Amino acid sequence: MRPKTLSVIIPAKDEVENLPTLLDEIDQALVSIEHEIIVIDDGSIDDTQNWLANEARKNPRLRAYRHHKSSGQSTSIWQAARLAEGDWLATIDADGQNDPADIPILYQYASTNTVTIIAGHRNKRRDIWHKRFSSKIANRIRSKLLNDSTPDTGCGLKLINKNAFLKLPYFNHMHRFIPALIQAQGGTCISMNVNHRERQNGHSHYGLHDRLWVGIIDILGVMWLRRRSRLPANLMSLVDSYPTDNDSDKHV
Repeated sequence: MRPKTLSVIIPAKDEVENLPTLLDEIDQALVSIEHEIIVIDDGSIDDTQNWLANEARKNPRLRAYRHHKSSGQSTSIWQAARLAEGDWLATIDADGQNDPADIPILYQYASTNTVTIIAGHRNKRRDIWHKRFSSKIANRIRSKLLNDSTPDTGCGLKLINKNAFLKLPYFNHMHRFIPALIQAQGGTCISMNVNHRERQNGHSHYGLHDRLWVGIIDILGVMWLRRRSRLPANLMSLVDSYPTDNDSDKHV
């Protein structure tokens, strides 16, 4: 088997009605790209666990894991990244609102340009009003305080260099601040418009409190992290850079 170039990461909680269609769409969109799909069942109470176990036995590209107790989206993504075999990570929500057809577009751009992360931008969102409202306020506050040049960090669709991701600090809700954290480590980030679709089944697990007030507290923590972040200092080998005693004798 050829080395995988792309690992698609899906954190899922009670999304058994959406996963079958989503996984089919991913495989169709990436038919010409060597890839794997890693799904983390984050303590679902529906039939997600059983469906994933059966599907993983049939689909060699699918790797399925489970948290017995919900640990959050950031933990799911962080753990999946450490299991991933691909050079690039494509994160995507399990609710089907992100369009898998956008993944090869992001991947093609990353393959031909110097970039560390491409963040999806849902410029035409298909959400109910209070989700759009809370996200709009949170994005404005985050953008003002972090200056991360990313209009929509809440979009689940992102393409990230795996090596860069593995160097990031890990904490709860970190997935909302990946562009800012990447930039603090010297990486490059761009945003690209992506399609956004209406949720067909199930319901969102986030409300106004999760997206706005908790997010503001997290922003303050990320501001502190960015101020304390340091890029690796250049090291010079003394053995390779300085002449040996014998070399010095030759120049006497």
